[in-house]
Amino acid sequence: MGINSNRVDHYSGSGHANPTDPVTITVSGETMTSLELHNVCLPPQKSTLQKLRHRLAEVFFPDDPLHGFKNQSGLRKLVLALQFFFPIFEWAPNYSFTLLRSDIVSGLTIASLAIPQGISYAKLANLPPIIGLYSSFVPPLIYSVLGSSKHLAVGPVSIASLVMGTMLNEVVPYTQDPSLYLKLAFTATFFAGVFQATLGLLRLGFVIDFLSKATLVGFMAGAAVIVSLQQLKGLLGIVHFTSKMQIIPVLSSTIQHKNEWSWQTIVMGFCFLAFLLTTRHIGMRKPKLFWVSAAAPLASVILSTLLVTLFRSKLHDIATIGRLQKGLNPPSSNMLYFHGEFLGVAIKTGIITGILSLTEGIAVGRTFAALNDYQVDGNKEMIAIGFMNMAGSCSSCYVTTGSFSRSAVNANAGAKTVVSNIIMASTVLITLLFLMPLFHYTPNLILAAIIITAVIGLIDYESTIRLWKVDKLDFVACLSSFFGVLFISVPIGLAIAVGVSVFKILLHVTRPNTSVLGNIPGTQIYQNVNRYREARRVPSFVILGVEAPIYFANSTYIQERILRWIREEEEWLAANNGSSLKCVIIDMTAVTGIDTSGLAMVKELKKMLEKRSLQLVLANPGGSVMEKLHQSNILETFGLEGVYMMVDEAVADISSSWKAQP
Repeated sequence: MGINSNRVDHYSGSGHANPTDPVTITVSGETMTSLELHNVCLPPQKSTLQKLRHRLAEVFFPDDPLHGFKNQSGLRKLVLALQFFFPIFEWAPNYSFTLLRSDIVSGLTIASLAIPQGISYAKLANLPPIIGLYSSFVPPLIYSVLGSSKHLAVGPVSIASLVMGTMLNEVVPYTQDPSLYLKLAFTATFFAGVFQATLGLLRLGFVIDFLSKATLVGFMAGAAVIVSLQQLKGLLGIVHFTSKMQIIPVLSSTIQHKNEWSWQTIVMGFCFLAFLLTTRHIGMRKPKLFWVSAAAPLASVILSTLLVTLFRSKLHDIATIGRLQKGLNPPSSNMLYFHGEFLGVAIKTGIITGILSLTEGIAVGRTFAALNDYQVDGNKEMIAIGFMNMAGSCSSCYVTTGSFSRSAVNANAGAKTVVSNIIMASTVLITLLFLMPLFHYTPNLILAAIIITAVIGLIDYESTIRLWKVDKLDFVACLSSFFGVLFISVPIGLAIAVGVSVFKILLHVTRPNTSVLGNIPGTQIYQNVNRYREARRVPSFVILGVEAPIYFANSTYIQERILRWIREEEEWLAANNGSSLKCVIIDMTAVTGIDTSGLAMVKELKKMLEKRSLQLVLANPGGSVMEKLHQSNILETFGLEGVYMMVDEAVADISSSWKAQP
């Protein structure tokens, strides 16, 4: 049966075989009996406003976040609203001493990792080491109120630190103007927070999806190599080192300043690096011994500081951090830079670091949520991370997010809620108030060793090999990102990778898959004849599958490809003495949408085939496609034998009508 007469009056009447009578067809010598024919209906009529509301709801609220508010009293809705915007109100009433005991253990454990990493990552961002500790105090407290992940450990991360340090240092080196550099760092952090919170509030999280898995694998591997090579300055004791972040200048600077190498620094640095890498390997191979790798950085800092303090008269060539001021985070809202020639740099740095940190934070949060059987709301996380960074920019912090290494330690240590972040922040607070003088003689080499140990895990060679096996274009995107970061710059490498990813999307959209379908003997199933050898062509028919929406970007290609399939089918029939071609069926099951260009293509294709005495039939068009075909009056030109619910029904009904003809 064709179009439902209750929906489209023009198609009322009979023309197909009686739906109660089965229709038979012979395919390659086998006689098959089809089921009764079915009506192809138009979707229920909706006003333009209703369609717009439905579409916006699907785009921005696919998870229906407000479903819990339905049929609730006013007071209950207020409570749900507080829990929705401040997740702390959801878990705090049920918090117990048992949970606190677990969170204290995990909080102290990640604090032992966060303190040395905070100092090290601040150096990576070309910021004073104290800024790294400030960033490990305020942001975790904000996240504990707004965040929805139980295991996300918040603080500075290597990638965001590297990108911020690289982008700002190219414009205003810290050594040239420390005050301006700090202003730009805090301002970039503020704009990163605004951007992140805006994405969450407007539910535009799909923007970060343009950083594909392949892109991030290459980008992080390239960044890890560059960061590791930059640490040669600390491990070798070089004083005058390049500030550039490309592999050739870094290696050249290392060799050119060979006269500055310090054997004392080299011996101590590589010994501690070997120790940290060994403990990391132990932690990875034996998860129960996670505390070994978690405690190793702080233990290394303490031991190296003691060695330098006790033997500083003999280890005078080893550079140290120097004096760090005690006290809480000083306010920095007065340092935000909202005008001047460098405002554009701050905004650009903020957006890029914001996207990277958001991608990492949400990915880490979802990973540990999946491992522990709970869900994380991506948009809530964007809002939490965004407000966390905005608050941080006003309290002498730079960009922070969820760290994979600290979150893994947090989960392995038995964290139950975000209170572990509060415990960590409290430990950092005690350090800021009372323990800062102890870091005076901490050598720079230990910070370099900690950074190398942390970023080396970003080199995921197994994923790279898997990309090559599964998707060559993703592999190209990965390599583009990797070499772009190594040889050009971090931002340009990222831009190249995103460009390759966007090109891949455009390639899939503009050049969709099409195929010739054949019948699987004994079934009503039609599949690609090249994929399924048992699939058999139907005499006098060519059945084509289109696996994409038909839009302006691909309508011409699809038309050309269909005409080519028809030509090749006619040539194949001629070569194999087959019956002449009479009908072209397009299986539109995978065609989820069509625009005016696609409609024009269908209309033109029908006219072209009619001139060649070929019938064009559409099988299983979706609701939106049917609606547009009807509204454009193209549906009228197909008649009763032009649209079917299934390919099998189309073949059976049309074959039956041919047999009925005298």
